Amino acid sequence: MTTVYLVRHAEAEGNLYRRAQGHFNGEVTPMGEKQIEALTERFRDIPLDAVYSSDLARAHKTALGVAAPTGLPVTTMRELREINLGVWENKPFGELEADEAEAMHNFTRDPDKWSVKGGESFPALTERITAALLELAKRHDGGTIAVVSHGMAIRSLLCRALGLPGSDHQTVRHGDNTNVSLLHVEGDNISVEYFNDNSHLPEEISTFARQLWWKAHADSDRGNLRFVSLNPAKEPELYTDSYRDAWVASHGTDEGFVPDVYLKSAKKHAKETPSSLVKAMRGDKFSGIVELDIHRGEEVGSGWITLLYLVSSARRRNLGVQLLGYAVILFREMGRKSIRLHVSEDNTQAIAFYKRAGFKMIGVDEGVLARLYLMEKSI
Repeated sequence: MTTVYLVRHAEAEGNLYRRAQGHFNGEVTPMGEKQIEALTERFRDIPLDAVYSSDLARAHKTALGVAAPTGLPVTTMRELREINLGVWENKPFGELEADEAEAMHNFTRDPDKWSVKGGESFPALTERITAALLELAKRHDGGTIAVVSHGMAIRSLLCRALGLPGSDHQTVRHGDNTNVSLLHVEGDNISVEYFNDNSHLPEEISTFARQLWWKAHADSDRGNLRFVSLNPAKEPELYTDSYRDAWVASHGTDEGFVPDVYLKSAKKHAKETPSSLVKAMRGDKFSGIVELDIHRGEEVGSGWITLLYLVSSARRRNLGVQLLGYAVILFREMGRKSIRLHVSEDNTQAIAFYKRAGFKMIGVDEGVLARLYLMEKSI
């Protein structure tokens, strides 16, 4: 009999930014780094004979944390990857919920019915991940191994092991990042001692503690945003009113705010690159704006965030990070290595938000009403 610790990867960009990540190879987030540290402590006194992981970066980096106490090498296997999401890869979940509601429902609630162009079926995923696990267990018969994989792959395998249909999400729910399942494999039989255990994670570093989508009641509103182009020539008041609100939230007053100046700049950005100015929508509700300047900072390989704005009703709901994710993905696709922005020294909430997201202060500039911290994040 082989003992298998089956581990989900740490929080990665897709989890944080709420974007579809199957084979999309996003990076581990700053919170994910802390989760890996906690996972390393969990495995400190667990003797292992080998550590395996998916070849995707988020799983491999997590596996390095599992292996750290023993010094074992990590062997990567493509067979341990997440499901291939085909044309869905890297799309915001909010967009998929709006445009492909039935398929999105099936994906999370009745996966055997899910199908999209270029995607792998869940039955095929189940066969792939099960075969890989059985082969590894056979290779280490009588030993103890750790295997790091992905959320949907792990859930599919657990449903197979427990003899449950993939639609039984009440019994086998989605598991938190770095959750651990303990399996025992003998021949082709997989028994489950426990699954989806995240007891090593304090609430402050749990991904699921900050999100709703995985809960049973979250079908109607999972807190996912979609992004649509904003034409400031056609919606000037929406843009200027939003920018004014952001200015007041930052400075406590609208003194110094000159709407025509910012509107002119926004029209220029939107005309040059429509994707640089977008509305964030939560369902059909306007929730905020992302404005990017694709030329500023280009000479140093950086992208510039002009405006990240959420309406007041959308604040303090962990939604702002999805706006940031939009900027990260767009500038990375342009080949930029970092993103920069200004934030008022008086805007302590925004400063704390950006620090949590991995920004560092690299300079101070003079602003209209207060000094502006120049902050940068590697992407």
